[in-house]
Amino acid sequence: MTDPVLSDAIKEAYASAPSDIIIFHTLELRHSAFSSPIRVVRDYQNLTATLESTAPEDPSTEVTFIAFAFNFKKPEIGTDGVPQLTIEIDNVSREILANIELAAATNDIIEVTYREYISTDLTVPQNDPPMHMKISSINADVFKVSAVAGFGDFSNKLWPREKYDADRFPGLIPG
Repeated sequence: MTDPVLSDAIKEAYASAPSDIIIFHTLELRHSAFSSPIRVVRDYQNLTATLESTAPEDPSTEVTFIAFAFNFKKPEIGTDGVPQLTIEIDNVSREILANIELAAATNDIIEVTYREYISTDLTVPQNDPPMHMKISSINADVFKVSAVAGFGDFSNKLWPREKYDADRFPGLIPG
């Protein structure tokens, strides 16, 4: 079964692996303590690409993703039964490390967005919608940032979200 969020162009690039089309994997980290989002691309040179119109920051804007060596595993079911993305960014810059330390001093959660672009079309991410997650754990030093991100704790969400009470729904009162 194919991934329904991927565009036909990137599905074709994955299937045929043409030598003239490059697939770019990007990450965007956001936090209230950051002066601007941290955007990285897994490549040897920076990438300028346009964000989607629904992006949490700078929608429909052309932005630069900084070249960094990073690894990630697309979401797999973790030990707690929740899909998780594992991220490792090597040779971390002082700026990224300083931002991670600022974020660690707060109770706010770091959010991460994973986008895929192809070299023949940098006007929009090829995974629509891009994958948005929240970092649940992070470790950082001058050599590497390691993080685990997930979609949130759905098992502890109120269901149904709307609370049915007698004040708003008088028909619930017997008699």
